[in-house]
Amino acid sequence: MQIRELGRSGLHVSALGLGCMGLSYGYGPPTDWQAAIDLIRAAVERGVSFFDTAEAYGQGANEDLLGEALEPFKGRVVIGTKFGFREGDPANGMDSRPERIRQVAERSLKLLRVERLDLFYQHRVDPAVPVEDVAGTVRDLIAEGKVAHFGLSEAGVTTIRRAHAVQPVTALQSEFSLWWREPEAEILPTLEELGIGFIPFAPLGKGFLTGKIDASTTFAPTDFRNSVPRFTAEARAANQALVDRVGQIAVAKSVTPAQIALAWLLAQKPWIVPIPGTTKLHRLEENLGGAEVELTETDLRQIGEALAAIPIQGERYSARSAQMVNR
Repeated sequence: MQIRELGRSGLHVSALGLGCMGLSYGYGPPTDWQAAIDLIRAAVERGVSFFDTAEAYGQGANEDLLGEALEPFKGRVVIGTKFGFREGDPANGMDSRPERIRQVAERSLKLLRVERLDLFYQHRVDPAVPVEDVAGTVRDLIAEGKVAHFGLSEAGVTTIRRAHAVQPVTALQSEFSLWWREPEAEILPTLEELGIGFIPFAPLGKGFLTGKIDASTTFAPTDFRNSVPRFTAEARAANQALVDRVGQIAVAKSVTPAQIALAWLLAQKPWIVPIPGTTKLHRLEENLGGAEVELTETDLRQIGEALAAIPIQGERYSARSAQMVNR
């Protein structure tokens, strides 16, 4: 597995991380505990050194899972976790008050079974709390030895600059993929200028870019994709053209659509580290194979032409969730 540095932070991680949310939250019933531990440890054995979680993923359940799974690998792995929701539940709205940040940090240290949080993100920008206060609180936690690096998630350029002026931001985590390219306009140039790494979540379009989802696919009742406009049957039917084109490119290279999608992200900048998630070992191995796919200039041009010719249908968030995105 290749190693990448997140911006100019000095924090080095595997070129692909593992997004662990879906093991506990968001995509239907939680994965069996032991099966989830086995999957996480299999990722370590295959060279993954970067794992993503948050207080909000099951109100600590996902952190607890990673704490047990990764305890034997202390010093070998980097764990990113997040604060920012009232009582750890996105349904309750945002809460990034300094006292709440400290509460989350202490609980995350216990659940993850570590002495210091490797990367501590603000999960969503809280309009009720100046980001300078958020960055200052994390700066103090760093000084106290409880946190190593500060991150933001779904933050806009102005917020990134304001936070970075108080405490250098190591990484921004936001959605970026073949079917959500908004970060290209302003976010990527800003991160490059400031030396901040980028962690794309949903790099496989919440599963759609794998080619395993079509207009007839049904999701579990608790799967959040049921509320996402881009996942209506009509939008999926309209967006199938992109998946089909990516599939054609994948066949020509004897790889899978998921591997093309991940290789495309890795080819954009050397400080981008996607975090695909999965609950299945064979999908983990498929995703990790994406780091070995070399896209030529011709490949990238063909992908670019397909993206330009196929407009994506549907918003990526419900109206309520979109209100939490800082732009």
